[in-house]
Amino acid sequence: MQFTRKDFPEDFLFGVATSSYQIEGHAFGGAGRTHWDDYAATPGNVVRAEHGGRACDHYHRYEQDLDLVQAAGLDAYRFSTSWARVLPEGRGTPNPEGLDFYDRLTDAMLERGIKPCATLYHWELPSPLADLGGWRNRDIAGWFGDFTEVLMKRIGDRMYSVAPINEPWCVAWLSHFMGLHAPGLRDIRATARAMHHVLLAHGRAIEVMRGLGMSNLGGVFNMEWSTAADDTDDARHAAALYDGIYNRWFVGGVFKGAYPEIVLDGLEPHLPHNWQDDFPTITQPLDWCGLNYYTRKVIAPAPGPWPSLTEVEGPLPKTFMDWEIYPQGLSQHLIRLAQEYTGDLPLYVTENGMAAPDPLVDGGVDDQDRIAYIDDHLAEVRRAIDAGAPVKGHFVWSLLDNYEWSLGYEKRFGLVHVDFETLERTPKASYHALARALTTA
Repeated sequence: MQFTRKDFPEDFLFGVATSSYQIEGHAFGGAGRTHWDDYAATPGNVVRAEHGGRACDHYHRYEQDLDLVQAAGLDAYRFSTSWARVLPEGRGTPNPEGLDFYDRLTDAMLERGIKPCATLYHWELPSPLADLGGWRNRDIAGWFGDFTEVLMKRIGDRMYSVAPINEPWCVAWLSHFMGLHAPGLRDIRATARAMHHVLLAHGRAIEVMRGLGMSNLGGVFNMEWSTAADDTDDARHAAALYDGIYNRWFVGGVFKGAYPEIVLDGLEPHLPHNWQDDFPTITQPLDWCGLNYYTRKVIAPAPGPWPSLTEVEGPLPKTFMDWEIYPQGLSQHLIRLAQEYTGDLPLYVTENGMAAPDPLVDGGVDDQDRIAYIDDHLAEVRRAIDAGAPVKGHFVWSLLDNYEWSLGYEKRFGLVHVDFETLERTPKASYHALARALTTA
Protein backbone atom coordinates (compact mmCIF):
# COMPACT_ATOMS: atom_id res chain seq x y z
CA MET A 1 0.00 0.00 0.00
CA GLN A 2 1.16 3.53 -0.80
CA PHE A 3 -0.52 5.04 2.27
CA THR A 4 -0.61 4.70 6.04
CA ARG A 5 -3.01 5.97 8.66
CA LYS A 6 -0.94 9.14 8.90
CA ASP A 7 -2.07 10.15 5.41
CA PHE A 8 -5.66 10.57 6.63
CA PRO A 9 -7.37 12.66 9.30
CA GLU A 10 -7.00 11.39 12.86
CA ASP A 11 -10.70 10.49 13.15
CA PHE A 12 -10.85 8.67 9.79
CA LEU A 13 -12.28 5.13 10.09
CA PHE A 14 -10.89 2.17 8.18
CA GLY A 15 -13.26 -0.75 7.93
CA VAL A 16 -14.31 -3.81 6.02
CA ALA A 17 -17.79 -4.86 4.88
CA THR A 18 -19.80 -8.07 4.43
CA SER A 19 -23.44 -9.05 4.08
CA SER A 20 -25.51 -11.64 5.90
CA TYR A 21 -26.79 -13.92 3.11
CA GLN A 22 -23.43 -13.86 1.35
CA ILE A 23 -21.44 -15.24 4.30
CA GLU A 24 -23.56 -16.49 7.22
CA GLY A 25 -25.03 -19.73 5.96
CA HIS A 26 -28.75 -19.19 5.73
CA ALA A 27 -29.59 -22.85 6.38
CA PHE A 28 -28.43 -22.49 9.98
CA GLY A 29 -30.10 -21.15 13.10
CA GLY A 30 -33.77 -21.30 12.22
CA ALA A 31 -33.72 -18.67 9.47
CA GLY A 32 -36.78 -18.52 7.22
CA ARG A 33 -36.84 -18.86 3.45
CA THR A 34 -35.94 -15.82 1.36
CA HIS A 35 -36.68 -14.75 -2.17
CA TRP A 36 -33.00 -15.38 -2.90
CA ASP A 37 -33.48 -19.05 -2.05
CA ASP A 38 -36.40 -19.10 -4.47
CA TYR A 39 -34.54 -17.18 -7.18
CA ALA A 40 -31.49 -19.45 -6.94
CA ALA A 41 -33.70 -22.55 -7.14
CA THR A 42 -35.09 -21.38 -10.49
CA PRO A 43 -33.05 -22.80 -13.41
CA GLY A 44 -30.88 -20.28 -15.23
CA ASN A 45 -30.86 -17.55 -12.58
CA VAL A 46 -27.64 -18.33 -10.71
CA VAL A 47 -24.39 -19.96 -11.80
CA ARG A 48 -24.74 -23.70 -11.06
CA ALA A 49 -27.90 -22.83 -9.07
CA GLU A 50 -25.63 -21.96 -6.14
CA HIS A 51 -27.19 -20.42 -3.05
CA GLY A 52 -26.35 -19.10 0.40
CA GLY A 53 -27.34 -22.17 2.40
CA ARG A 54 -23.82 -22.66 3.75
CA ALA A 55 -21.89 -19.76 2.18
CA CYS A 56 -18.82 -19.10 4.38
CA ASP A 57 -20.44 -20.55 7.52
CA HIS A 58 -19.86 -17.25 9.29
CA TYR A 59 -22.77 -18.25 11.54
CA HIS A 60 -20.44 -20.70 13.29
CA ARG A 61 -17.06 -19.12 12.44
CA TYR A 62 -17.75 -15.46 13.23
CA GLU A 63 -15.20 -15.28 16.03
CA GLN A 64 -12.43 -16.48 13.72
CA ASP A 65 -13.53 -13.94 11.11
CA LEU A 66 -13.64 -11.09 13.61
CA ASP A 67 -10.15 -12.07 14.78
CA LEU A 68 -9.05 -11.34 11.20
CA VAL A 69 -10.70 -7.92 11.32
CA GLN A 70 -8.97 -7.12 14.60
CA ALA A 71 -5.57 -8.42 13.48
CA ALA A 72 -5.66 -6.20 10.40
CA GLY A 73 -5.96 -3.12 12.60
CA LEU A 74 -9.35 -2.22 11.16
CA ASP A 75 -11.52 0.11 13.20
CA ALA A 76 -14.99 -0.94 12.10
CA TYR A 77 -16.94 -3.87 10.68
CA ARG A 78 -19.89 -3.15 8.43
CA PHE A 79 -22.19 -6.18 8.56
CA SER A 80 -25.79 -6.73 7.57
CA THR A 81 -28.62 -8.52 9.31
CA SER A 82 -31.03 -11.02 7.81
CA TRP A 83 -34.71 -10.14 8.06
CA ALA A 84 -35.67 -13.81 7.65
CA ARG A 85 -33.23 -14.91 10.34
CA VAL A 86 -34.88 -12.56 12.83
CA LEU A 87 -38.47 -12.98 11.57
CA PRO A 88 -38.74 -16.22 9.57
CA GLU A 89 -42.19 -15.27 8.23
CA GLY A 90 -41.18 -11.64 7.77
CA ARG A 91 -43.71 -10.70 10.45
CA GLY A 92 -45.01 -12.14 13.68
CA THR A 93 -42.97 -14.20 16.12
CA PRO A 94 -39.21 -13.56 16.22
CA ASN A 95 -36.71 -16.38 15.99
CA PRO A 96 -34.77 -16.47 19.30
CA GLU A 97 -31.78 -18.13 17.64
CA GLY A 98 -31.52 -15.31 15.13
CA LEU A 99 -31.66 -12.59 17.74
CA ASP A 100 -29.16 -14.48 19.89
CA PHE A 101 -26.77 -14.72 16.95
CA TYR A 102 -26.71 -10.98 16.32
CA ASP A 103 -26.36 -10.43 20.06
CA ARG A 104 -23.28 -12.67 20.16
CA LEU A 105 -21.88 -11.12 17.00
CA THR A 106 -22.24 -7.61 18.43
CA ASP A 107 -20.57 -8.51 21.70
CA ALA A 108 -17.75 -10.27 19.85
CA MET A 109 -17.03 -7.09 17.89
CA LEU A 110 -17.00 -4.95 21.01
CA GLU A 111 -14.74 -7.41 22.82
CA ARG A 112 -12.20 -6.92 20.02
CA GLY A 113 -12.49 -3.13 19.96
CA ILE A 114 -14.30 -3.16 16.60
CA LYS A 115 -17.07 -0.64 15.94
CA PRO A 116 -20.31 -2.43 14.88
CA CYS A 117 -21.77 -0.76 11.77
CA ALA A 118 -25.05 -2.46 10.91
CA THR A 119 -27.06 -2.47 7.70
CA LEU A 120 -30.53 -3.84 8.32
CA TYR A 121 -31.28 -5.14 4.83
CA HIS A 122 -28.97 -6.48 2.14
CA TRP A 123 -31.41 -8.01 -0.36
CA GLU A 124 -32.71 -11.19 1.31
CA LEU A 125 -36.47 -10.54 1.59
CA PRO A 126 -38.47 -13.20 3.48
CA SER A 127 -40.40 -15.31 0.97
CA PRO A 128 -43.78 -14.87 2.72
CA LEU A 129 -43.46 -11.11 2.15
CA ALA A 130 -42.45 -11.66 -1.46
CA ASP A 131 -45.69 -13.64 -1.79
CA LEU A 132 -47.54 -10.47 -0.77
CA GLY A 133 -45.85 -8.37 -3.44
CA GLY A 134 -42.60 -7.56 -1.67
CA TRP A 135 -41.21 -4.16 -2.60
CA ARG A 136 -44.21 -3.54 -4.90
CA ASN A 137 -46.49 -3.47 -1.86
CA ARG A 138 -46.64 -0.20 0.09
CA ASP A 139 -47.18 -2.18 3.29
CA ILE A 140 -43.52 -3.22 3.16
CA ALA A 141 -42.59 0.09 4.83
CA GLY A 142 -44.57 -0.95 7.90
CA TRP A 143 -43.25 -4.51 7.84
CA PHE A 144 -39.70 -3.21 7.61
CA GLY A 145 -40.31 -0.80 10.45
CA ASP A 146 -41.53 -3.65 12.63
CA PHE A 147 -38.46 -5.74 11.80
CA THR A 148 -36.25 -2.76 12.61
CA GLU A 149 -37.89 -2.37 16.01
CA VAL A 150 -37.60 -6.06 16.92
CA LEU A 151 -33.91 -6.22 16.05
CA MET A 152 -32.79 -2.82 17.30
CA LYS A 153 -34.51 -3.28 20.64
CA ARG A 154 -32.10 -6.19 21.05
CA ILE A 155 -28.80 -4.81 19.69
CA GLY A 156 -29.38 -1.12 18.90
CA ASP A 157 -27.85 0.09 22.17
CA ARG A 158 -24.45 -1.25 21.07
CA MET A 159 -24.33 -0.14 17.45
CA TYR A 160 -21.79 2.44 16.35
CA SER A 161 -23.89 3.21 13.27
CA VAL A 162 -26.91 1.82 11.44
CA ALA A 163 -28.24 2.20 7.89
CA PRO A 164 -31.58 0.71 6.88
CA ILE A 165 -31.06 -0.58 3.32
CA ASN A 166 -28.00 -1.41 1.24
CA GLU A 167 -28.02 -0.06 -2.32
CA PRO A 168 -31.62 0.87 -3.11
CA TRP A 169 -30.86 0.81 -6.86
CA CYS A 170 -30.12 -2.93 -6.63
CA VAL A 171 -33.22 -3.59 -4.52
CA ALA A 172 -35.44 -1.79 -7.02
CA TRP A 173 -34.03 -1.37 -10.53
CA LEU A 174 -31.61 -4.28 -10.91
CA SER A 175 -34.17 -6.66 -9.41
CA HIS A 176 -37.46 -5.39 -10.88
CA PHE A 177 -36.48 -3.79 -14.21
CA MET A 178 -33.40 -5.70 -15.33
CA GLY A 179 -34.42 -8.97 -13.64
CA LEU A 180 -30.85 -9.82 -12.63
CA HIS A 181 -31.47 -10.18 -8.90
CA ALA A 182 -34.35 -11.60 -6.88
CA PRO A 183 -37.28 -11.37 -7.47
CA GLY A 184 -36.10 -11.37 -11.10
CA LEU A 185 -38.83 -9.18 -12.59
CA ARG A 186 -38.74 -7.12 -15.80
CA ASP A 187 -41.70 -4.84 -15.19
CA ILE A 188 -41.67 -1.05 -15.28
CA ARG A 189 -44.70 -0.69 -13.00
CA ALA A 190 -43.14 -2.97 -10.40
CA THR A 191 -39.88 -1.03 -10.76
CA ALA A 192 -41.45 2.38 -10.14
CA ARG A 193 -43.20 1.12 -7.05
CA ALA A 194 -40.10 -0.59 -5.71
CA MET A 195 -37.99 2.53 -6.30
CA HIS A 196 -40.43 4.54 -4.21
CA HIS A 197 -41.26 1.99 -1.54
CA VAL A 198 -37.60 1.18 -0.82
CA LEU A 199 -37.11 4.83 0.17
CA LEU A 200 -40.35 4.88 2.14
CA ALA A 201 -39.13 1.82 4.08
CA HIS A 202 -35.79 3.51 4.62
CA GLY A 203 -37.50 6.55 6.13
CA ARG A 204 -39.80 4.45 8.28
CA ALA A 205 -36.83 2.54 9.73
CA ILE A 206 -35.11 5.83 10.57
CA GLU A 207 -38.28 6.98 12.37
CA VAL A 208 -38.39 3.75 14.37
CA MET A 209 -34.75 3.96 15.39
CA ARG A 210 -35.09 7.61 16.40
CA GLY A 211 -38.05 6.53 18.52
CA LEU A 212 -35.76 4.05 20.25
CA GLY A 213 -33.36 6.87 21.08
CA MET A 214 -30.72 5.78 18.56
CA SER A 215 -28.27 8.07 16.78
CA ASN A 216 -25.57 7.93 14.08
CA LEU A 217 -28.10 6.74 11.51
CA GLY A 218 -27.40 6.98 7.80
CA GLY A 219 -28.23 5.78 4.31
CA VAL A 220 -26.10 3.72 1.91
CA PHE A 221 -26.33 4.37 -1.84
CA ASN A 222 -24.44 2.70 -4.67
CA MET A 223 -23.23 4.95 -7.45
CA GLU A 224 -21.56 4.58 -10.84
CA TRP A 225 -20.08 7.50 -12.72
CA SER A 226 -22.02 7.91 -15.98
CA THR A 227 -20.02 8.82 -19.10
CA ALA A 228 -21.55 9.57 -22.51
CA ALA A 229 -20.28 7.28 -25.25
CA ASP A 230 -19.70 10.26 -27.57
CA ASP A 231 -20.35 14.00 -27.87
CA THR A 232 -23.78 13.77 -29.48
CA ASP A 233 -26.82 15.24 -27.76
CA ASP A 234 -28.46 11.82 -27.75
CA ALA A 235 -25.51 10.21 -25.94
CA ARG A 236 -25.31 13.02 -23.41
CA HIS A 237 -29.04 12.68 -22.73
CA ALA A 238 -28.70 8.91 -22.30
CA ALA A 239 -25.82 9.36 -19.85
CA ALA A 240 -27.76 11.99 -17.90
CA LEU A 241 -30.76 9.67 -17.70
CA TYR A 242 -28.60 6.78 -16.48
CA ASP A 243 -27.12 9.12 -13.87
CA GLY A 244 -30.65 10.09 -12.83
CA ILE A 245 -31.85 6.52 -12.47
CA TYR A 246 -28.75 5.09 -10.83
CA ASN A 247 -27.47 7.96 -8.71
CA ARG A 248 -29.75 10.97 -8.38
CA TRP A 249 -33.14 9.30 -7.83
CA PHE A 250 -32.32 7.87 -4.42
CA VAL A 251 -30.21 10.67 -2.92
CA GLY A 252 -32.64 13.18 -4.42
CA GLY A 253 -35.53 11.51 -2.67
CA VAL A 254 -33.76 11.26 0.70
CA PHE A 255 -31.96 14.61 0.80
CA LYS A 256 -34.13 16.88 -1.37
CA GLY A 257 -37.59 15.34 -1.15
CA ALA A 258 -37.76 15.24 -4.95
CA TYR A 259 -37.04 12.87 -7.81
CA PRO A 260 -35.15 14.03 -10.92
CA GLU A 261 -37.47 15.17 -13.71
CA ILE A 262 -35.45 13.32 -16.33
CA VAL A 263 -36.43 10.05 -14.63
CA LEU A 264 -40.00 11.05 -13.80
CA ASP A 265 -40.53 11.48 -17.55
CA GLY A 266 -40.50 7.69 -17.76
CA LEU A 267 -41.52 6.48 -14.30
CA GLU A 268 -44.16 8.91 -13.07
CA PRO A 269 -47.09 7.17 -14.82
CA HIS A 270 -46.19 4.00 -12.92
CA LEU A 271 -45.63 5.44 -9.45
CA PRO A 272 -48.17 4.73 -6.70
CA HIS A 273 -51.06 7.15 -6.12
CA ASN A 274 -50.12 10.24 -4.07
CA TRP A 275 -46.46 9.29 -4.01
CA GLN A 276 -45.47 12.91 -3.34
CA ASP A 277 -47.11 12.71 0.09
CA ASP A 278 -44.47 10.25 1.34
CA PHE A 279 -41.51 12.63 1.27
CA PRO A 280 -41.88 13.72 4.91
CA THR A 281 -41.09 10.10 5.85
CA ILE A 282 -38.47 9.55 3.12
CA THR A 283 -36.55 12.70 4.13
CA GLN A 284 -36.10 11.85 7.80
CA PRO A 285 -32.84 13.59 8.82
CA LEU A 286 -29.69 11.48 8.66
CA ASP A 287 -26.42 11.72 10.54
CA TRP A 288 -24.21 10.54 7.67
CA CYS A 289 -24.32 9.30 4.07
CA GLY A 290 -22.62 6.20 2.70
CA LEU A 291 -21.44 5.66 -0.88
CA ASN A 292 -20.68 2.26 -2.43
CA TYR A 293 -18.47 2.72 -5.47
CA TYR A 294 -16.85 0.26 -7.88
CA THR A 295 -16.87 1.49 -11.46
CA ARG A 296 -18.20 3.81 -14.15
CA LYS A 297 -20.44 3.02 -17.12
CA VAL A 298 -20.19 4.32 -20.67
CA ILE A 299 -23.72 4.97 -21.91
CA ALA A 300 -25.12 5.25 -25.43
CA PRO A 301 -28.65 5.80 -26.78
CA ALA A 302 -30.51 2.70 -27.94
CA PRO A 303 -33.70 2.03 -29.88
CA GLY A 304 -36.79 0.81 -28.10
CA PRO A 305 -39.00 2.01 -25.25
CA TRP A 306 -37.86 4.22 -22.36
CA PRO A 307 -35.18 4.53 -21.06
CA SER A 308 -33.76 3.89 -24.56
CA LEU A 309 -30.14 3.54 -23.47
CA THR A 310 -27.47 0.87 -23.27
CA GLU A 311 -24.09 0.28 -21.68
CA VAL A 312 -21.17 0.02 -24.11
CA GLU A 313 -17.70 -1.33 -23.45
CA GLY A 314 -15.24 1.28 -22.28
CA PRO A 315 -11.48 1.40 -22.99
CA LEU A 316 -10.15 1.17 -19.41
CA PRO A 317 -8.69 -1.91 -17.65
CA LYS A 318 -11.36 -4.09 -16.10
CA THR A 319 -11.85 -6.23 -13.01
CA PHE A 320 -12.96 -9.87 -13.05
CA MET A 321 -16.54 -8.54 -13.02
CA ASP A 322 -15.73 -6.87 -16.37
CA TRP A 323 -16.13 -3.49 -14.64
CA GLU A 324 -13.89 -0.65 -15.73
CA ILE A 325 -11.40 0.59 -13.14
CA TYR A 326 -12.14 4.31 -12.88
CA PRO A 327 -10.96 5.60 -9.49
CA GLN A 328 -11.67 9.24 -10.43
CA GLY A 329 -15.37 8.52 -10.22
CA LEU A 330 -15.09 8.07 -6.46
CA SER A 331 -13.77 11.56 -5.82
CA GLN A 332 -16.20 12.99 -8.37
CA HIS A 333 -19.15 11.41 -6.57
CA LEU A 334 -17.96 12.40 -3.10
CA ILE A 335 -17.46 16.00 -4.13
CA ARG A 336 -20.81 16.16 -5.94
CA LEU A 337 -22.63 14.55 -3.00
CA ALA A 338 -21.29 17.17 -0.61
CA GLN A 339 -21.88 20.11 -2.95
CA GLU A 340 -25.34 19.18 -4.19
CA TYR A 341 -27.00 16.91 -1.61
CA THR A 342 -25.43 16.38 1.79
CA GLY A 343 -23.52 19.57 2.66
CA ASP A 344 -21.53 19.17 5.88
CA LEU A 345 -22.93 15.70 6.63
CA PRO A 346 -20.14 13.13 7.16
CA LEU A 347 -19.56 10.90 4.13
CA TYR A 348 -18.32 7.32 4.24
CA VAL A 349 -17.17 5.07 1.43
CA THR A 350 -19.18 2.11 2.69
CA GLU A 351 -18.06 -0.33 -0.04
CA ASN A 352 -15.13 -0.27 -2.45
CA GLY A 353 -13.22 -3.23 -3.83
CA MET A 354 -12.64 -5.47 -6.81
CA ALA A 355 -13.16 -9.03 -7.97
CA ALA A 356 -10.20 -11.04 -9.25
CA PRO A 357 -9.58 -14.74 -10.05
CA ASP A 358 -7.37 -15.04 -6.93
CA PRO A 359 -6.00 -18.58 -7.28
CA LEU A 360 -4.43 -20.06 -4.18
CA VAL A 361 -0.80 -20.75 -5.11
CA ASP A 362 1.74 -22.22 -2.67
CA GLY A 363 -0.58 -21.46 0.22
CA GLY A 364 -1.20 -17.81 -0.63
CA VAL A 365 -2.86 -15.32 -2.99
CA ASP A 366 -0.65 -12.60 -4.48
CA ASP A 367 -3.41 -10.13 -5.43
CA GLN A 368 -1.28 -7.12 -6.40
CA ASP A 369 -4.10 -5.87 -8.64
CA ARG A 370 -6.37 -5.49 -5.60
CA ILE A 371 -3.66 -3.66 -3.67
CA ALA A 372 -3.33 -1.20 -6.57
CA TYR A 373 -7.11 -0.81 -6.78
CA ILE A 374 -7.46 0.05 -3.09
CA ASP A 375 -4.46 2.37 -3.26
CA ASP A 376 -5.83 4.25 -6.26
CA HIS A 377 -9.27 4.68 -4.72
CA LEU A 378 -7.91 5.83 -1.37
CA ALA A 379 -5.89 8.42 -3.29
CA GLU A 380 -9.22 9.69 -4.67
CA VAL A 381 -10.66 9.79 -1.15
CA ARG A 382 -7.77 12.04 -0.17
CA ARG A 383 -8.41 14.16 -3.26
CA ALA A 384 -12.06 14.58 -2.23
CA ILE A 385 -11.07 15.53 1.32
CA ASP A 386 -8.64 18.10 -0.06
CA ALA A 387 -11.51 19.51 -2.15
CA GLY A 388 -13.61 19.98 0.97
CA ALA A 389 -15.75 16.83 1.04
CA PRO A 390 -16.19 15.66 4.66
CA VAL A 391 -15.17 12.04 4.09
CA LYS A 392 -14.79 10.23 7.41
CA GLY A 393 -14.13 6.61 6.51
CA HIS A 394 -13.52 3.88 3.94
CA PHE A 395 -14.73 0.25 4.03
CA VAL A 396 -13.21 -2.38 1.75
CA TRP A 397 -15.55 -4.85 0.12
CA SER A 398 -15.10 -7.49 1.25
CA LEU A 399 -13.55 -9.26 4.22
CA LEU A 400 -14.16 -12.72 2.74
CA ASP A 401 -14.63 -14.30 -0.64
CA ASN A 402 -18.35 -15.03 -0.58
CA TYR A 403 -21.58 -15.80 -2.41
CA GLU A 404 -21.74 -13.25 -5.19
CA TRP A 405 -25.50 -13.47 -5.82
CA SER A 406 -26.43 -14.53 -9.37
CA LEU A 407 -22.72 -15.13 -10.08
CA GLY A 408 -22.48 -17.82 -7.40
CA TYR A 409 -19.07 -18.42 -5.88
CA GLU A 410 -16.91 -17.61 -8.92
CA LYS A 411 -16.20 -13.91 -8.32
CA ARG A 412 -13.84 -13.30 -5.43
CA PHE A 413 -13.82 -9.86 -3.75
CA GLY A 414 -12.27 -10.84 -0.42
CA LEU A 415 -9.17 -9.70 1.40
CA VAL A 416 -9.30 -13.27 2.72
CA HIS A 417 -9.46 -16.30 0.43
CA VAL A 418 -12.12 -18.88 1.28
CA ASP A 419 -11.89 -22.49 0.10
CA PHE A 420 -15.57 -23.22 -0.44
CA GLU A 421 -15.02 -26.95 0.02
CA THR A 422 -13.12 -26.86 3.32
CA LEU A 423 -14.08 -23.26 4.32
CA GLU A 424 -10.44 -22.62 5.25
CA ARG A 425 -9.58 -18.91 5.42
CA THR A 426 -6.28 -17.67 3.94
CA PRO A 427 -5.44 -13.96 4.15
CA LYS A 428 -4.32 -12.62 0.76
CA ALA A 429 -1.43 -10.27 0.03
CA SER A 430 -3.94 -7.39 0.06
CA TYR A 431 -4.97 -8.26 3.62
CA HIS A 432 -1.37 -8.21 4.79
CA ALA A 433 -0.61 -4.99 2.92
CA LEU A 434 -3.64 -3.28 4.44
CA ALA A 435 -2.71 -4.51 7.91
CA ARG A 436 0.80 -3.07 7.52
CA ALA A 437 -0.61 0.27 6.36
CA LEU A 438 -2.95 0.47 9.34
CA THR A 439 -0.70 -0.81 12.08
CA THR A 440 2.68 0.71 11.16
CA ALA A 441 3.58 3.32 13.77
